[in-house]
Amino acid sequence: MNELTNQQQAVELLQQLGLKEYEAKSFVALSRISGGTAKEISEISEVPRTRVYDAIRVLETKGLVEVQHSSPQQFRAVSIDEAAGTLRTEYEERTETLRETLGGIEPVTVEAESSTTHEVWSLSGESAIANRTTQLIDEADRELVLVVGHEGVLTDKLLDRILAAQERGVDIVIGTIAPGLQEVVEEALPDAEVFVSGLEWLSESSMASDDTEISRLLLVDRSTILVSSTHKDDAGNRMDEQAVFGRGFDNGLVTIVRRLMATGLLPIDDPATPEPDTGSAGDE
Repeated sequence: MNELTNQQQAVELLQQLGLKEYEAKSFVALSRISGGTAKEISEISEVPRTRVYDAIRVLETKGLVEVQHSSPQQFRAVSIDEAAGTLRTEYEERTETLRETLGGIEPVTVEAESSTTHEVWSLSGESAIANRTTQLIDEADRELVLVVGHEGVLTDKLLDRILAAQERGVDIVIGTIAPGLQEVVEEALPDAEVFVSGLEWLSESSMASDDTEISRLLLVDRSTILVSSTHKDDAGNRMDEQAVFGRGFDNGLVTIVRRLMATGLLPIDDPATPEPDTGSAGDE
């Protein structure tokens, strides 16, 4: 059952990387044997024999299959590492070409109905949200406050961007929801100020039916905010990360989160404000 599942997943991934169904099935079939004829590939992959030749021709062009011109012809897939490298290079080249092509398209100027500095946007997907997080970190000039909900947020890419911000003089403050995470962050970012958040509701809800948890909370230069959350399935796996982010010093979303941070985390709203007097009236 696992072998069948892996085979199906491999075919789907190859299709996502640009191969057509018969091409993907033929390559997966060849990767399971040391070499074979069109007939053997057809029997293993369930691709019609007449279509195997077309699929192999494309795979050969892409550098994924080698052909022995015997009678009958023999075909074999390149090694898995070589195939992965070839597909990665092609994917990266296409991505770079897309970037250059989109960048070369003449922009269209649309007259705005009204000018405003307030922006609130939504974003979905872990990869997209992680990319937006690093982009906002790259824009930081003075201060960066990040609250981490779980260890999965702390990717190498994120840590590299935070270190780069720190090197250019940005003040870094990292909050964690769980004490165990604090040690992980302190080890990865020894020069950053790290603390455990006092806002317990970030990690759990009093409602039994609410399985949503904060994944990341980012405040950049006290004017840009990103908040993302996930929910857990029955097996406890985090799924469907969703985020909202806003810009503008007077933006209501930014103001609310800044005040929450100032109340529950540390007094960042006004660093010049002295610590509140916790002594009793009798001590005066």
